[in-house]
Amino acid sequence: MIRIGVVEDDAISRDVVVTHLAHYQADRGETFDIAVFEDGADLLAEYRSNFDVLLLDIEMERVSGMTTARRVREVDGDVAIVFITNSPQYAISGYEVQALSYLLKPVGYGAFAQELDRVMAQMKKRERRTLLFQADGVHHRIDVDSIRYLESAGHRVLIHTLTDTHSVVSSLKAMEAELDPASFQRCNSGYLVNLRHVTAVDQSVCHVRGGTQLQISRPKRKVFLAALAEHIGALGS
Repeated sequence: MIRIGVVEDDAISRDVVVTHLAHYQADRGETFDIAVFEDGADLLAEYRSNFDVLLLDIEMERVSGMTTARRVREVDGDVAIVFITNSPQYAISGYEVQALSYLLKPVGYGAFAQELDRVMAQMKKRERRTLLFQADGVHHRIDVDSIRYLESAGHRVLIHTLTDTHSVVSSLKAMEAELDPASFQRCNSGYLVNLRHVTAVDQSVCHVRGGTQLQISRPKRKVFLAALAEHIGALGS
């Protein structure tokens, strides 16, 4: 589900955006998780890198949209930012914070839907490229390419990346459903391997970047090797 933050200090404008989002969901069959904030300060007070889209008013009384965007970018380089403004001159500065675009007030539904279509297209390109999870009370968003493999550990899953290991309360099956099956395959029931980090296969052992060796089980061997061959072929095509 796509999570959207609406940050707008004007109650009427805020209601317009929320109404447009409801209209868009009905039109396009999308389902959003929407959080509303009355100022940039309110967003920043509890910001976690778990939003997909921020619809940010630029001119707000306590913390402006531009300042809010700068501080968000310090901790979150992935969230799509769309500014909502009375004047395009403010939007020019949006390049500084990698804003996706801007909408001019008063925001009509046609322009709003067109812009959200563009955001959704970007989200679909990006989906499966990042993985969002919570570990030790902290929200994480990591690039799936950085994951070497995932390991089932009781009621938890260990996510082994190129630099860290995260312990998440989840099941390997649930994590597997969030990842691209063309890139992630099980070599046995307890390990899900990112094929891009497989460096060799020796008999029934899968060598993973970083020196890890994982056993390839007999039931998984045929499917795993076929997926690996297809992955290598896709890289060479």
